[in-house]
Amino acid sequence: MPVKKTVAKRIRQADKARIRNKHYNSTMKSAIKKALAAEDADTAATLGSSAISLIDKVASHGIIHQNKAANQKSRVSKHIATFS
Repeated sequence: MPVKKTVAKRIRQADKARIRNKHYNSTMKSAIKKALAAEDADTAATLGSSAISLIDKVASHGIIHQNKAANQKSRVSKHIATFS
């Protein structure tokens, strides 16, 4: 148990942030998996665009790095491009 109140508060804040970040990360990963599993052009385009917007949102919140977001968006875009 922490002695100082500020340390206890930082622990509480870190736990809340970890849970929130975990939620964003898992939804992003699920969206990417669905987009990469798409078998036809229409579903790939719709799922891909939603995955890309989710990736941008997660990166703008600082949950993942901008370079990782760019790599993930590139993966999804490359998969969509295979259908055209």
